[in-house]
Amino acid sequence: MSRAEQPHTVKCPTCGTEVEWIDAQHWRPFCSERCKLIDLGSWFDESNRIPDEGVPPSSSDLDG
Repeated sequence: MSRAEQPHTVKCPTCGTEVEWIDAQHWRPFCSERCKLIDLGSWFDESNRIPDEGVPPSSSDLDG
């Protein structure tokens, strides 16, 4: 099997296990439901978050 025919693999974001990027892999990019739920929990408890530009000023701050 040539390199072009091999499935693409990615690393599980939670544990780093190599995961084949195929339709049969139900939890991709995660290796398992467990790793998927660990990642989801990190978003819920705000360990993971998207950085912002800061808090926008409230209308009372603008009135001065």
